[in-house]
Amino acid sequence: MPDPSAHPRPLAPGPSAAATPVAAAQPGEREPARPGESEPARPGEPRRTGGPVAWWRRRSLRFRLTATATAVLALALAVSAYVFVMVLGESLIRNIDDQVYQRGREIVALSDAGRLPDPVTSVNNTIVQVLGPDGRIVDATSDTDRLVPLLPARARESAVRTGAPQFVNGRPYALPGPLRVRVLSADHGVTVIVARSFTEVESSLVTTGHVLLAGMPLLLALLAAASWLVIGRTLRPITSLRRGAAAVGGTARSRRLPVPEARDEVHALATTLNDMLGRLEEAEARQRALVSDAAHELRSPLASIRLQLEVALSHPEGQDWNETAEGVLEDTLRLSRLAEDLLALARLDEGRLSRREPVDLGDLARRTAERYDLGLDLGSGVGSDLAPGPPPVVLGDALDLRRVLTNLVDNALRHAASAVRIGVRTGGAAGAGVAELTVTDDGPGIPPEDRERVFDRFTRLDDARSRDDGGAGLGLAIVRTTVEAHGGTVHLEDASPGLRAVVRLPLAR
Repeated sequence: MPDPSAHPRPLAPGPSAAATPVAAAQPGEREPARPGESEPARPGEPRRTGGPVAWWRRRSLRFRLTATATAVLALALAVSAYVFVMVLGESLIRNIDDQVYQRGREIVALSDAGRLPDPVTSVNNTIVQVLGPDGRIVDATSDTDRLVPLLPARARESAVRTGAPQFVNGRPYALPGPLRVRVLSADHGVTVIVARSFTEVESSLVTTGHVLLAGMPLLLALLAAASWLVIGRTLRPITSLRRGAAAVGGTARSRRLPVPEARDEVHALATTLNDMLGRLEEAEARQRALVSDAAHELRSPLASIRLQLEVALSHPEGQDWNETAEGVLEDTLRLSRLAEDLLALARLDEGRLSRREPVDLGDLARRTAERYDLGLDLGSGVGSDLAPGPPPVVLGDALDLRRVLTNLVDNALRHAASAVRIGVRTGGAAGAGVAELTVTDDGPGIPPEDRERVFDRFTRLDDARSRDDGGAGLGLAIVRTTVEAHGGTVHLEDASPGLRAVVRLPLAR
């Protein structure tokens, strides 16, 4: 008996079999690909991404444009050729039908008048058969059969009733090719069959089709070559832009991309990229200037601290350590203020605010004036002028706006002769929906040509006094950057006498 264990029965599919459709790979073997996934690459082999879509995406833009244009043109030419052949065939058939009908009417007229010649004269290779009431041929042209009609009796009756021409195979009647046949009824039961060979029309259509089939590939090849050249010439400025962009580097910051002469999209792209390079160059120049100026500003207090400490350590017996500590502390405070200003500028340069909350400018001006009058002995009075009506409220960071007002007041106190006034109002020259904050001093003022320059970073019009007061030339720069981050503007104007700083901010809705 055969051993049953030699031929085990197949196991019935169970839940575990359905849950694991892919067998696990043995050690040293690759895991089989899942259905719909590409086969994993062998170690050291490039990953293959097959498929026509991936292949198409890897082609160049020039190739894809040329191939697309050629394919569209081929489809258009094929449709045009088909329509042309169909229209030409319909036109030729209609012409034959008209000639056959016209000749048939002439034969009917001659038959009705009893003047029908025997045999009937053939005009334009037209075949004519005249049948009597009994269905026999009584007259015909010399080039046709005089015994067998071209159409049987039932087909003749149908053709007379519909009046439509039809095709008939002429080979059984010893006539070449298909025939275009029409049947007309005359008096006294006479039937006229008129036909004309369709061979010439068929030959013309075949010749036209052969010409189109032979000429279309040549035309497509010429148009594809022309498209390749035109697209290549069109994309040449983009190639120039790419090479120019590749040449722009850290050592060629002032380089610009070539701008084509044509006023097209590539020209607009090149102009935009050059503007971007200009902005990047300006930003880099500002950053380098900021780093240089910051290093210069940091060097002065650090050098002062180092000098004081070196002198104190060199002559400890005759050194007043309290005075040395006070000097070092003053320079340290200068370093701290400079670091805070630089951090504030770095945060504001990102164009973001720490918070947006309603800020009452009237309350802010009142608190600032009180703090300066009560907490500091500056020899100059600080007062506030608040316009009547509801207090102007803006959206922004209260700490940043307080820094703006403090910087403006500090700058005004540095040059004021007797007093500084803080004003707040809504509308006015700025228009509706705008809050106006002013800080006015009665000092010597600033010449008109310098009123914009003072907002640049590390700019001092009185360098020695600013250094003595601890200023680094960043106060007004922080003011402008902060105000612009809040969507406002700031400028300086003549106060006669003195100077007025005007800050305009949009009111909170």
